[in-house]
Amino acid sequence: MDRKSRDNKRQDQSKPQLIDQNAIYGKVPPQAKDLEEKILGAIMLEADALDRVLEYVTDESFYVTAHQEIFRCMVSLHRKGQPADLGMVVEELRRQEKLEDVGGPYYVVQLTNKVVSSASIEHHAKVVAEKFLAREMIRVSLDIVREAYENSTDVFQMLDQAEEELMSIGQRHIHGEVKGIDAVLVKAVQKIEEWRQQDTHVTGVPSGYERLDRATRGWQDTDLIILAARPSVGKTSFALKLARNAALNQTNPVPVAIWSLEMEDVQLALRMLAAESGMMLHRIQTGRLEDTDMATLFRKGIQTLAGTKIFIDDEPGLNLLKLRAKARRLKKKYNIGLILVDYLQLMSGDEVKGNREQEISRISRGLKLLAKELKIPVIALSQLSRDVEKRTGAKRQPQLSDLRESGSIEQDADVVIFLWGPDEEEIEKDASLANRRYARIAKARNGMLLTLDFELNKDTQDWEEAEVEVAPKPAPTSNLRPLSEVLKESPRMPYKDNSEDKDLPF
Repeated sequence: MDRKSRDNKRQDQSKPQLIDQNAIYGKVPPQAKDLEEKILGAIMLEADALDRVLEYVTDESFYVTAHQEIFRCMVSLHRKGQPADLGMVVEELRRQEKLEDVGGPYYVVQLTNKVVSSASIEHHAKVVAEKFLAREMIRVSLDIVREAYENSTDVFQMLDQAEEELMSIGQRHIHGEVKGIDAVLVKAVQKIEEWRQQDTHVTGVPSGYERLDRATRGWQDTDLIILAARPSVGKTSFALKLARNAALNQTNPVPVAIWSLEMEDVQLALRMLAAESGMMLHRIQTGRLEDTDMATLFRKGIQTLAGTKIFIDDEPGLNLLKLRAKARRLKKKYNIGLILVDYLQLMSGDEVKGNREQEISRISRGLKLLAKELKIPVIALSQLSRDVEKRTGAKRQPQLSDLRESGSIEQDADVVIFLWGPDEEEIEKDASLANRRYARIAKARNGMLLTLDFELNKDTQDWEEAEVEVAPKPAPTSNLRPLSEVLKESPRMPYKDNSEDKDLPF
């Protein structure tokens, strides 16, 4: 290579390379090249500048390819505990053999000459992040357009993927700000005052069972509830009863969405009709009903359930991607307040990689994220391992380690409830225990751990509490003063009305 060729190559390398600049409708993709330069220059001049921008940007947030490489180098130095100043950055780029790719030492030095101070670096980082989000939305939109033209993908699957891609942009790149304890305490006090004015201890979606509601305060928003049992214990019928109680709650009816991967929608409806009407499920399934029976079924069952906002989806092979997309649409259209999945191990993951345990881990984590995204409780049924059947007596009680196929289920769950019944030996000693079922709350992040007794009517698939304790009546709301007045009298915690002053809550 002659000297002229080497000079031309060096000159080309001294110019920062840009990411794909294909104009969209005659326009250059959103970018803020000047602010990117100021951010990188400020980081090399100020020791704490990198910490101040990491909350807003990553290496892919930069539009210029050279800037991406320089920022990655700075983050690499930061992880090693080394300063990301000018000399260290140049040396690290040289060690990685990327110095010439970013434009050589001269270009790196020029970045520091464009900065006066790092006072506005956070604002610059926010602008760069916004430009990146705009480019991401353009990228996703173009992918959608291309796939739509190719006509090789199922249109409903393509719609689900489009929703997932757009939602993931916000989840990955939009971050909430850290809140001070004062601001959090204000929200806590407001929530306490709201609870004090209620006539019930249930602050979430009611289960319909007095003792269970007292232990959990109802199913709380953003919670993932795991309902686990061995086959034939009755977990599906119990879950349907929970869905029915939520949808038919007298005080606050809650729309419920049920995803059934084990049974067809008609089978679920028949079970609900049997439990509601008190008629034998077998008679309903075989059609052995007289005219009077049909009248009873219509009056007690069909008329009660008809019109309730219970939505059932029995699509086989449902994966997490489709469930999320459908749940978002139901939330937007019907404002569903509870999701029920029957059952977790029958779902398939979004990605075909890893073993089954890793796949179940992704599914359980995805259900928890869905609960947080929609701000509603999600109840997922789960199978227990066969180890439970090998134990007898008191040892028959399931443990968290019995959750099948993944230990991450118990980590992701906010509430874990085990269902089981007495073994044959116990029933031989006491025949009255034949229909007894036990529900043990084995994990509750914000509730109590206890075991509840139920009676399962196998003929009608109906569940009732075996022992119902009378809850103490709450204090009359007329005798309750606002918490703000009470706090004013506290010498240890002076209260200040901050209705006009947002910065000084107490």
